[in-house]
Amino acid sequence: MATIASENVQTRDTVKSSRSGRHGRGAPERGATLRGTTRPNWLGGVLSFVWLAIVIIPIYWIVVTSFKSQSVYFLANPLAPPTEPTLENYQLVIENDFVRYFANSVIVTVGAIVPAVLLSFLASYAIIRNAHRRSLRFMNSLFLMGLAIPLQATIIPVYLLIIKLGLYNTLAAIILPSIAFAIPLSVLVLSNFIRDVPKELFESMRTDGATEWGTLWHLAFPLTRPALVTVTIYNALAVWNGFLLPLILTQDPDKRLLPLALWTFQGQYGVNVPAVLASVMLTTLPILVLYVVGRRQLLSGLTAGFSK
Repeated sequence: MATIASENVQTRDTVKSSRSGRHGRGAPERGATLRGTTRPNWLGGVLSFVWLAIVIIPIYWIVVTSFKSQSVYFLANPLAPPTEPTLENYQLVIENDFVRYFANSVIVTVGAIVPAVLLSFLASYAIIRNAHRRSLRFMNSLFLMGLAIPLQATIIPVYLLIIKLGLYNTLAAIILPSIAFAIPLSVLVLSNFIRDVPKELFESMRTDGATEWGTLWHLAFPLTRPALVTVTIYNALAVWNGFLLPLILTQDPDKRLLPLALWTFQGQYGVNVPAVLASVMLTTLPILVLYVVGRRQLLSGLTAGFSK
């Protein structure tokens, strides 16, 4: 019996040693594999820094040059910081009816974005909640077709239509086409976002006795707020920086928007570059503030509506 017991002990020791040997040999291999998969991506890092430089250097040049005088700009290194910073360029911009151009841009942007986002939200809700209707499916197809039509291809028909309506050289001539071109993309984003809302929530609202309008404003509106912020910021940026519509549909200096105001600093034989860049800085500030305020909703709205 003692012999049998000793043989069993030896057998167990042999099995343990073989298992530990296998684990010992396997651990370095896994460690080597992990070290091999976590190698630094030097090429990606270098390209990232190159792209960062491409983006940062022009912004740095705009900011630095806006604080230089016109005489110093042509003599000093363009990328060198100003030895004697000055605010005369900003003063010149403000004195050349910048406040009026700024007010016109605000009126056009707000007057175009608020109706566009509201109409897009109502249309998106109707399309998703009544997808079985052919008329609404046809309207959705029209909205998608609108994404394929660029503004430049329709500028002549838009111009003739504005002339027929008697709106030429007015801010309304810019607002109405801006609304039309903002709706297709807004409907696409909002429709995908509303489609992701569980149908059980709509059914529970209907069971509790809520009307369609109550469901729209108390359920769909709060849940789609990130998408609404997304389309609002995107379309506001497009309208604020719009150049073609103000150029074609307005003529008087009193109706100019900020992008056209840059012409004020362009003479027949030269351009006041520091003043132009100071105007660019002042024009960019409102959009930058809007992005900082709604950046979280903007990022979530860009991704959550296309999760399925």
